[in-house]
Amino acid sequence: MIKINMKNVGFKIIFLFALVFGFSSQAQTKKWTLKECVDYALKNNISIKQSELDLKISDVEKMEAVGNFLPTLNGNANFSVNTGASINPVTNQFQNETFQSFSAGLNSSVNLFNGLVNWKTLQRSKLNKIANSYRLDKMKDDIALSIANSYLQILFNKEQLKVQKNQNSITKENIIRTQKLIDAGSLPAGDIYELQATDATQQQQIIGTENTLLISKIALCQTLLIEEYSTFDVSDVPVDVPVSSVINETQASILAKAKESVKDIKIATSNVEIAKKDLAISKSSYLPTLSGFIGYNTRWSENPFFNFIDQLSLFDGTAVGAQLNVPIFNGFATKGRVKRAKINQERTEFQLKQAELDLERNVYQAYNDVVNAGKSFEAAQKSLEARKQAFNFSKERYNVGLMNAFDFSQSTIALENAQSEVLRTKYDYVFKTKVLEFYFGIPIIENK
Repeated sequence: MIKINMKNVGFKIIFLFALVFGFSSQAQTKKWTLKECVDYALKNNISIKQSELDLKISDVEKMEAVGNFLPTLNGNANFSVNTGASINPVTNQFQNETFQSFSAGLNSSVNLFNGLVNWKTLQRSKLNKIANSYRLDKMKDDIALSIANSYLQILFNKEQLKVQKNQNSITKENIIRTQKLIDAGSLPAGDIYELQATDATQQQQIIGTENTLLISKIALCQTLLIEEYSTFDVSDVPVDVPVSSVINETQASILAKAKESVKDIKIATSNVEIAKKDLAISKSSYLPTLSGFIGYNTRWSENPFFNFIDQLSLFDGTAVGAQLNVPIFNGFATKGRVKRAKINQERTEFQLKQAELDLERNVYQAYNDVVNAGKSFEAAQKSLEARKQAFNFSKERYNVGLMNAFDFSQSTIALENAQSEVLRTKYDYVFKTKVLEFYFGIPIIENK
């Protein structure tokens, strides 16, 4: 009989529960860093996956373009049972009887000249792959920038929530203190009503900010394709005010850097080169084409004088030659393709010019945004310091009965608004600095 030590079993069960619960809690309380969010999105985002498929298609197009230089090789075979008056493929005479026949052949052709279409098509496929690479990189940059914005929005909402809860705690403490003074007869009973109204307003603001925080988390989850909205959270890392040397650069130097690093110009330039190749390919249709060919064929039919193998060797043949095609008139089809290609080239050139203008406007706008955001942040800090002093003064007056509850509540609200404005301008300045650095070629997320 096997004896079971229930004490040890119980300990093991408790240990397993603790182990499983510990892993579960760790999974639920995981807090994502900004780099983790960006890396995860770059691996799982649907738009990026689709763009990666476009890049694979470019490889297929290049393979096909290389294949156009190679000769073709095709084989054929035919077996038939003939009844009635039919031509015997071996004797080439009519036979009014049932007989079987077989034929087979092997043919190869090679392009000798077609206006360099194959070469131009190969060059086009290389350009298209480069353009698709730029599109993929641009999509990654856009997603990283979007995630950084969403991430900072979550951190802002968290800090905003802390400020509101802290202010509400102060209000609740004042309510308790005021109630004691009312009970002692030092203050009239009406003084507590304004504080209670302020408490209710602050609780409403807390609920609104909690909802805003949840929505901002859901937005980031959807970008990352994460469905666990309720357990998702980001790391509560302190966000310092950036000290960026880019702001010391001239707008012209930032624009020059942007033209080298931002993919919009590179994509537009690649599209112009592709359009030029399309025009050259279309014009090649005006030129004659020359191809060479070689073929081998053999045949067999029922014949009392020759067996199968003998007929295959006796009635085989080869053909070698060249074919020249000279375009004379095709209903303006070639002319139409050339004109369409010219129009498309002009369109891509306009798009390149527009992309350059857009980039110039965006860079100058980003530069001015950073300058103005920095000034707004400094002004908000000065305003907060003034509000703190005003609040402390009001608190002292309220404590000695020289200020009523309404005026003190207004001072509290003004301080809370000043704190919120500092947070808003701070995160606005951080994000806009990131955008300007991005135009200067500094990655949104450093790969460390």
